[in-house]
Amino acid sequence: MVVDVDICGLKVGDEHPVRLMGIINLSKESFYKGSVVSNDSLLDVAQKMINDGATILDIGARSTWPLANPVISEEEELNRMIPALDLLNENVDALISVDTVYASVAKESLKHGADIINDVSGFTTNPEMMDVVAEYDCPAVVMASEKVPGDPIGMDAIMQSLADIISRADAKDIDTNKLILDPAVGKWIPEKDPIFDFETIDQFESLRVFGRPLLAAVSRKSCIDAVLHKPAKERLYGSLAATAIVIHKGAHIVRTHDVAETKDVVEVAAAMRKRQPFVKEGDFEVTISDITHPDDAEYLMRSMKVTGTGAKVMKNKTVSKVVRVNNITTTEALIIKQEILARGGDAALERDAVSHETNKTDVLIIGTILQFEKLVHKLSFQARNLPLIAEMIAEVLENDMDVEHGYLREL
Repeated sequence: MVVDVDICGLKVGDEHPVRLMGIINLSKESFYKGSVVSNDSLLDVAQKMINDGATILDIGARSTWPLANPVISEEEELNRMIPALDLLNENVDALISVDTVYASVAKESLKHGADIINDVSGFTTNPEMMDVVAEYDCPAVVMASEKVPGDPIGMDAIMQSLADIISRADAKDIDTNKLILDPAVGKWIPEKDPIFDFETIDQFESLRVFGRPLLAAVSRKSCIDAVLHKPAKERLYGSLAATAIVIHKGAHIVRTHDVAETKDVVEVAAAMRKRQPFVKEGDFEVTISDITHPDDAEYLMRSMKVTGTGAKVMKNKTVSKVVRVNNITTTEALIIKQEILARGGDAALERDAVSHETNKTDVLIIGTILQFEKLVHKLSFQARNLPLIAEMIAEVLENDMDVEHGYLREL
């Protein structure tokens, strides 16, 4: 499914330029002090961001940083937010997003010219937020969250959280096509190690199965510090590296403290991103879905109203792997080929092995996850070294899906 939506007149999606969302913090409690703006300089900062390429400005009156101190009241948040919105309203040519988790702040902000609500709690802190979004039929950024903002740990939990948010919003008669999904990069809870942010950034394309605009908020985040060991004010180049990756993997909107510096990175990374292949004729549309993880296929099928049981049964048929096994006997290779062929896959080995003119060979096994599972089970009961080879194939496939194996290393 190709993403192509209208966000308050701004076209967002696969066929449109990546949009920049400039961060304007009115909260001196923010983790990055360089992003804090006073009302006296607000218009100048906003106009510079727009001149530098921002089409959305994200205004935050309360820091969402988990370690922010002091935690201000809703009344104080409104006292900071409303004068800023009044100042920006009709004075800047950009969409205005309001970064808040409270329905009262969101509702009042919409009355004062805000276009978008950015709720980092994904409608969990204040369930009434869904009523406000439904009432005003406004776009909303929703961050992956379960009980508190950003608490899902690992891509599996992030995907489940976003699926649940979309489902709950749909039940509230919210136009879910107007939801912008944020996978919650950052140390939102103490238990979240940097490797989980590495996984999210590396597997950002998995979010495409939801068919909605994707927002990447990686600017100066703690996972950058985990690599560079630098304070927020020195994380610009690390942020730009992460930004290039998420753009290449499908982000439609980038939320950044540094609009001018990010613009060139976004344009180059977007130019090198392959277009989503699709053909459309009238009401018909044909697309290719690149599924890299079986669970992604399950979310995609559920979004198409496939039964939960059906989606679980079919998901391991959607991802194919190519596994190379080196230096095994010709007999073992031929048995592997025979067994994978019997399960609908295939295997390639050198010509001399087929005619038994060599004793050792490498074999390339091609199959779906389900076919490999059946192959491993069958080989585990065979003779020679086939049980050991089966165990090694199972381990390498498990490593391919394992977060710690993939991203845990000395930094």
